[in-house]
Amino acid sequence: MTLLIAIFALAFLVVFVTAFRELVKRVNPAYEWLGTMAFATGLVYATITLVSSGLEAGAVIAADHPIDPTITVSGTYILYGSISRLMLAFFLTTVGYGISRTNLLPRWTGRSAYVLAGINLAFVPSLFFGNDPAHFYAANGWGTTALMGAILSYWMLALGVTTYRSATRRTPVGSPALRH
Repeated sequence: MTLLIAIFALAFLVVFVTAFRELVKRVNPAYEWLGTMAFATGLVYATITLVSSGLEAGAVIAADHPIDPTITVSGTYILYGSISRLMLAFFLTTVGYGISRTNLLPRWTGRSAYVLAGINLAFVPSLFFGNDPAHFYAANGWGTTALMGAILSYWMLALGVTTYRSATRRTPVGSPALRH
């Protein structure tokens, strides 16, 4: 069930990165390159995570006995761990910079993207700390994979709510924001 939820969440991430690119381009065309960079890095992150999920699910389906795919499918913990953390850090840095430069959303959204990018970068070296999912900082540890995935999900939810609320705020006719 968790895998199915993750697949849908990643599909929505692809929708988000596409919409973010278009929104940045529309708000400030000079920063279209930022929107494209966020799109590309978000798409790479989603692809890597989907491939990892597929490999794990395939191993579970093909096994004739119960297995723990987080240990048995050895290549996935580098994909879920260090590689995903690096791509997610690039994505979050680009989103944070795009938000900051275009004033697209409130300041906290850009700043929190930078903080999350830094936390993700801190998990990149986890590939050198074993493959025991019970350890926080292992390549496939609960901090590297589960916790970071949960934090990203909550941040994306908050970003979505903020985006929706920002879009529904109306500027009164004749206000200084409408005069040029």
